[in-house]
Amino acid sequence: MNFFLETLKVLFLTIYLLFESIILWFIPSRRKNVSGELVLITGAGSGIGRLISLEFARLGATLVLWDINEEGNKETSQLAKKNGAVRVHTYTCDCSKREAVYKVADQVKKEVGDITILINNAGIVTGKKFIDSPDTLVEKTMQVNVMAHFWTCKAFLPAMMASNHGHLVSIASSAGLIGVNGLADYCASKFAAVGFAESVGLEMLALGKTGVKTTIVCPYFINTGMFDGCTTKWPRLMPILEADYASKKIVDAILKEQVYLVMPRSLYLIFAVKK
Repeated sequence: MNFFLETLKVLFLTIYLLFESIILWFIPSRRKNVSGELVLITGAGSGIGRLISLEFARLGATLVLWDINEEGNKETSQLAKKNGAVRVHTYTCDCSKREAVYKVADQVKKEVGDITILINNAGIVTGKKFIDSPDTLVEKTMQVNVMAHFWTCKAFLPAMMASNHGHLVSIASSAGLIGVNGLADYCASKFAAVGFAESVGLEMLALGKTGVKTTIVCPYFINTGMFDGCTTKWPRLMPILEADYASKKIVDAILKEQVYLVMPRSLYLIFAVKK
């Protein structure tokens, strides 16, 4: 009986949020103030992670930057300070290792405080056909692209739930919504990241933790160097995204507490047809 009632509750919330999103599509969204918020960004040492860090620096947020590349992370920290950040904290962390994530997370909580916006951005790509992908790289892809999300959320979500205030952001991919030739392990990891983020978001709603928001980002390929050599057959319909444009759209979606962000917008139609 309880299972039946919980199922009805989730269905009702899903339908309600669907109609709400349709209505809000036509109404300009208010952007939240993130000044003073503690924003943790994984993979902050380069690419989209760095650009997102700089966007939040301009908004007055306290930054907690994680990356396995210590030098790159320090460079992002310096750039963030030049862009207006008052407080920036850097930590070297291998997000593929659960023990490392938990250890550095405990250090952050002691030295900085409870994270209020968690942006799981760190990611890697093998870039090989499935049959040619080394087992070690397949495992690494899953560990960085999805399992790290489990460990960071386990570490920081309890405090968000306790205060009913926080934001979980998953930088996934359009490859997490549709299979792509030559990216079997990457697609699998991003499908998992999207499913995990959706599930946790619904769990927060079911528990009444409406102050804990979720944003799932699914962009097409971004020109950051990660997908060098990739081309698109339909450049007008599905262009390779410029990193600066993508980072601004991502931060804007977070400020608007947008649940899903798909880039470019033409992909919404493609995924609707697929479903």
